[in-house]
Amino acid sequence: MLIRTLALATLITAAVGPALAADSDGPLVQDRGKSRPLIIIAPSSADPTVVSMKKALDDPANRAAFNERNMVLYTVLNLIGQRDGKNMDAQTTMALIRELNLGAGGQAKVILVGKDGEKKLEHSGPIDPKELFSTIDQMPMGEKEAPASATTPAPAAPDAAPAPTTKAGKSTKAGKAPPAPAKSLDD
Repeated sequence: MLIRTLALATLITAAVGPALAADSDGPLVQDRGKSRPLIIIAPSSADPTVVSMKKALDDPANRAAFNERNMVLYTVLNLIGQRDGKNMDAQTTMALIRELNLGAGGQAKVILVGKDGEKKLEHSGPIDPKELFSTIDQMPMGEKEAPASATTPAPAAPDAAPAPTTKAGKSTKAGKAPPAPAKSLDD
């Protein structure tokens, strides 16, 4: 009986483990809070979108602006993925495609993902790098500079205005006062 239970547990772990790991270990999850992924997906390396985007990003001024904004380039060409020119394995490439939730289509796509992990821009065909940089520059300051929002403490709420007083000098209750901010624990 014990052997059967162990065999069943091993089978379940072998079947479910990689599926769970693929969802949590995707490349975009690893970049969250650190960089802004720019993803180019095309059916081949000869696609006009890939050729024009790579040529535009090779320009020194665009490359400097790209690096200044903490961007990283992903390319998926005919199901072969690369991150900043370095090959990714097939599982990582498939995890990237799953994370993007793309529908079927033969057109090349350019996708900009923010540091928060959300899609900020999705475009079919080539796009001017200046438009990408403009999109990033229009993002709220918190998304541009702050790492993941889960690790950043929320700013303290300003003090509430004093409650209005009545003729007798007693204050009236205008509503519930906001709760006091939690004290941080010292380690």
